Amino acid sequence: MAFIKSEDKGKNQHVIEFSIDKETFDAEVTKIFREKSRNITVPGFRRGKAPRPVIEKMYGKGIFYEEAINNLIPAAYTEAEKASGLEVVSRPEFDLDEIGDNGVQIRATVWVRPELDIKNYKGIEVERHYHPVTDEEIEERIKGVRERNSRTEDVTGRPAEAADIANIDYEGFCDGVAFEGGKGVSQDLVLGSGTFIPGFEEQIVGKEIGAEFDVNVTFPEEYHAKELAGKAAVFKCKLNSLKRKILPELDDEFAKDVSDFDTYAEYLADVKAKITEEHEKHAESHLEESLAEALAGKVEGDIPQCMFDNEAENIVRDYEMNLRRSGLSLEDYMKYTGKDLEGLKQEMMPRAERSVRTRLALETIAAKEKLEATDEQIDAELKKIADAYGIEPEKIGEYVPRENVKKDVLAENAMKLVRDAAKITEEAEGEKPAKEKKAPAKKAAAEKKPAAAKKPAAKKTAEKKAPAETEKAAKPAAKTAKKKTEPKEAK
Repeated sequence: MAFIKSEDKGKNQHVIEFSIDKETFDAEVTKIFREKSRNITVPGFRRGKAPRPVIEKMYGKGIFYEEAINNLIPAAYTEAEKASGLEVVSRPEFDLDEIGDNGVQIRATVWVRPELDIKNYKGIEVERHYHPVTDEEIEERIKGVRERNSRTEDVTGRPAEAADIANIDYEGFCDGVAFEGGKGVSQDLVLGSGTFIPGFEEQIVGKEIGAEFDVNVTFPEEYHAKELAGKAAVFKCKLNSLKRKILPELDDEFAKDVSDFDTYAEYLADVKAKITEEHEKHAESHLEESLAEALAGKVEGDIPQCMFDNEAENIVRDYEMNLRRSGLSLEDYMKYTGKDLEGLKQEMMPRAERSVRTRLALETIAAKEKLEATDEQIDAELKKIADAYGIEPEKIGEYVPRENVKKDVLAENAMKLVRDAAKITEEAEGEKPAKEKKAPAKKAAAEKKPAAAKKPAAKKTAEKKAPAETEKAAKPAAKTAKKKTEPKEAK
């Protein structure tokens, strides 16, 4: 196998010529003959016993050539591409030139990374949008922690009230006939949560434990079970029990239970500091997106379409992975939305084009500025990838080429240069507060699950979303649920 030459065809297109030597090719043809001939029938010979010259005379001398070439091309091309010194960005398109005494001559047409230019990348004017932390945000964050650390207690001696957790049995009827999916036993329902169809929960309020009663409702016109949409229904109900959610007091004991702080004041300061940090990260992310968009528009030169196509495919692949994490296949998604794969790729194309142009702009800047990626930066990035994917750091090199990570680091360094040189205008809702002091350093600033109880263990109540999904016809619920480097297999 040997590299012959590469020829520049202009506009980033090259042709790589290479060969597979006759000895290697003949050996592969012989191998294919031995594998395939056992299934070939030739008149006058037992199945699989016909000599190779007889088979080639009957079916043609090249009967085994195509498969042999297909088997040999990947390794031969990889070697030739490396020898060419080209940075190929497309899949090769092969043309067979010759099969003869000198072996096999092949041409591969490829697109290479373009030579680009970029100007005026320093001093880009951009706005940085900052959102100061509000008291409402802090209260909402703490409210969520209180909810997760709440407990429940039995309610006795009074009728049901809004916010109670009512345990009920029910069965629904339309025109006096029970309908499929309209029955539930020992169903927990938070009164006032809006989990069941409108009007259902309100009619439980005021009922005593043990009471049996009718709930009269009308299914919404847009109800998912068409045979029930807009119809009046009666649910025969029984109130089995009541519970009440008890939220913890906002005091020092609460802070000790949900964090590593000793006082509520320290915990409150930490919550505010965390939200402030989140806002800062969001502002920086938005700023970098704005800079990336500006850079994408400044890069000059011809970029092969295949680079945009490949990136669109990568985005669709990532999209598919996210869908699968949500329990939905790409095929089902396209069926539900009426889209096809090509249409989805075209939908992703603007994002793909911006991503490619931005990356090329950063790589061009890194070259122009003679930026470097230190071993420490590359090692730190490899460790991040290893941690993210649960791979042992010493093995991450088997999945992620170090050279690819080096390119990522250079791009990050280029973005830092652009960001440091940018003319940034702060845009905030109100005055930006002074930089938050970090919470006391003697303890970690992470919220955690309650430690071993200093008070009786909180009994958590799961809030079910009305009758189970198996009750398809008429569950009372009216509301329905609406290039960084990554490890990958080697080519």
